[in-house]
Amino acid sequence: MRPIVLSGHTRSLNQIKFNREGDLLFSVSKDNLVNVWYSHNGERLGTYNGHNGTVWSVDVDKDTKLLITGSADNQMRLWEVQTGTCLYVWEFPTAVKRVAFNSDGTQVLMITEERMGYRGALRVFEINRDPATWTQQSQEPMRTITFSGSKATVAAFDAFDTHIITGHENGKVALYTHDAKEPESGIDAELEVHYVNAHTENVTDLQLSWDSTYFITSSKDKTSHIIDATTLDVIKTYPTDTPLNSAITLPTRPYVVVGGGQEAMSVTTTSARQGKFESRFWHKVFAEECARLPGHFGPINTLAVHPTGNAYASGGEDGYVRINWFDDSFFKTKPYGADFEIADEDQ
Repeated sequence: MRPIVLSGHTRSLNQIKFNREGDLLFSVSKDNLVNVWYSHNGERLGTYNGHNGTVWSVDVDKDTKLLITGSADNQMRLWEVQTGTCLYVWEFPTAVKRVAFNSDGTQVLMITEERMGYRGALRVFEINRDPATWTQQSQEPMRTITFSGSKATVAAFDAFDTHIITGHENGKVALYTHDAKEPESGIDAELEVHYVNAHTENVTDLQLSWDSTYFITSSKDKTSHIIDATTLDVIKTYPTDTPLNSAITLPTRPYVVVGGGQEAMSVTTTSARQGKFESRFWHKVFAEECARLPGHFGPINTLAVHPTGNAYASGGEDGYVRINWFDDSFFKTKPYGADFEIADEDQ
């Protein structure tokens, strides 16, 4: 394992994201900064300045041309990746807790916080991708989903952008329709196709697999699930002894990685070992814990996997981002639990 420590934030990390090629890593934190790094050596390429509050979420489109961020200053901002120029700003009554592009970068979803009499809502905006008119974006959402019950905390488009998958504060995971046909008002009641009470507490993260046929969740109830993206059937469960903040699946090896730890308010009185601030590797199929990788002093708040599967990154309460590049031996060794070999026909 070849870890690279990125030191460019002064407060805890909220989300990190690789671009499609994996050469860049974007990070956002409570210090109002949006940073971009070279993933191969950890050098900071630049900073996107403009938010005046905690930046909760970040996503980058498939071409690494446009960046979207959501912040506690009640803004969602669209940026040009190459120049760092802020192209457009959307204003909302409450904080923007989650943002995500669809597969081709033509739409973006965002979740606003429930506060001060405003209900939590999920909105979808069309993105104008013409570079000549990037600064001309629609201020009105093409779709708004309001939640009458538990508010959504995380969300993502499915493989074909026909549905939206959400994770909720009460542990529910739901599937909502997102078709081309929109009602005249643009405001929907809960167009919920299906849901499952996957967790008993807040769903803290939701990330799709490389082929988008399933996704992995993490929760404060100390469990992580692999869930079918179409039926919402819980396929595998990974129970731990600590609250989880994020989880990823490796695309080239049969492992999942989860991260979390003791609540941040107790970090100063707890050692790293007691707080369980490690990245924890589980076998995807056998659901058995294989290894733990320490490094952060404080809970791990966010995880991201490199598109090639050659590395993964973690962002912690300690303000550091760690990119862990796997050694060649990681890919050459026999997967955990595979205690058989295929016979050579020539022998």
